[in-house]
Amino acid sequence: MKLMEMTKQISGLLALLLTLMLSWSCAYWFTSWLFEAIHYVPSDYVSLLINSLLGLFLFGFCMAIIANIKWVKNRQEKFLHPIIQAMKMMAEGNFNIDLSYYGNQHQGRGHPYSRIVESIRDMAGKLSAMEEMRQEFISNVSHEIQSPLTSISGFAHALKNEELSPDERKHYLEIIEMESSRLSKLSENLLKLTSLESDKFLFDQQSYRLDRQLRRSILAIEPQWAEKQINMDISLEELTVTANKDLMEQVWMNLLHNSIKFTPREGSIRIEALKAPDNHLIVKIQDTGIGMDKETLMHIFERFYKADPSRNRNFGGSGLGLSIVKKIVDLHSGVIQVQSEPGKGTEVTITLKQTFD
Repeated sequence: MKLMEMTKQISGLLALLLTLMLSWSCAYWFTSWLFEAIHYVPSDYVSLLINSLLGLFLFGFCMAIIANIKWVKNRQEKFLHPIIQAMKMMAEGNFNIDLSYYGNQHQGRGHPYSRIVESIRDMAGKLSAMEEMRQEFISNVSHEIQSPLTSISGFAHALKNEELSPDERKHYLEIIEMESSRLSKLSENLLKLTSLESDKFLFDQQSYRLDRQLRRSILAIEPQWAEKQINMDISLEELTVTANKDLMEQVWMNLLHNSIKFTPREGSIRIEALKAPDNHLIVKIQDTGIGMDKETLMHIFERFYKADPSRNRNFGGSGLGLSIVKKIVDLHSGVIQVQSEPGKGTEVTITLKQTFD
């Protein structure tokens, strides 16, 4: 097949050269006749220039005639039809294109259209993957929104019952408030994630004491871990980092909330910050929570990923917190690693570049 393609290319090139030689020869014969008819003898330079220009004109004219010959046009249209059809399908949102015509009849990278066909196939594959992600994202968002809306609607309708006791009415109102807060948090996280993933997202960085920020974050959520009587083991070296203070605070808050949420009553959480070699610092958050299996660890940074529906009902959450954490750490050229085993807890390690005073 490759030999056949090479033969066709050589034949086409020879035909092209023959047409060019014939065009130039015709131009030479015509100008010679014309100069003799008008009794004019031009210089060699002028004669060569006129012959060349006329020869190129005749060559272009011949090419235009050949291109407009019906069987040539039909062959070109037949050859290009699958590509045109594929482009139309992609424009309509259908990425299941069929370009097997080129694979069966025009194999080999030497074919002039092989790169175009490969590019179209690659583009269709990537667009198809993006479309699947978009549909999955919309489905997940719809599901997350539908659940609290159903609760709000149901309990709001129940409040119309005048026979409700004050305690029942208060309980229903608390549920409506909790679900409204859940909706607000979901909206906030979606906006934050969209902003972080934008190519135009810019953020300021400053040098500050990371150990102080971690301590403030731990104290800010003291009511949550104190209520569950969780033992907080804190070991923070004096560390200075250059980063966006607000974004990094969200990282620590999200990770600490997760640890508290999945750690049982009277469990323990260890927060450690220390200097590491090669001008880096390490922050570890280790808990004695329920842990995760290997399958869950592979997907924890995916948006809306939830390992176990029953676990989600017990602990809540939208599945966006770790996606935001991962994006913020990536923006700071850091590394986040997670180690976990079911029933043995989870350890999250974040490595960042350190700033020395």
